[in-house]
Amino acid sequence: MNLSQYLPLTETTYFTLLALLKPGHGYYVMQKVEELSGGKVRIAAGTMYGAIENLLKQKWIESVPSNDKRRKVYQITILGKEVLNLETARLRDLIRIAESCGLQAEGSPHD
Repeated sequence: MNLSQYLPLTETTYFTLLALLKPGHGYYVMQKVEELSGGKVRIAAGTMYGAIENLLKQKWIESVPSNDKRRKVYQITILGKEVLNLETARLRDLIRIAESCGLQAEGSPHD
């Protein structure tokens, strides 16, 4: 399977997969994404649950057993980790190319 066909990932997908390296429920993911992005990416509940459904269909995340019957808990799958690693490598390549052209990062793009 050629996973590079799924790249580039949206910020929502990328951060959701990162957040689910540790199992968590939807609200946890929303909080973790905001934390990981330093508050630059915020996911609304409707967007979050739509993203979770899409990631479940693609088999990039899976539901895991939980003691809390009110909340579904999810975690990234092996396939999801492969996609996440590919996207991270793609982003590193972009940075390397930009730096080789003389561009030096000066803080966050959102500063």
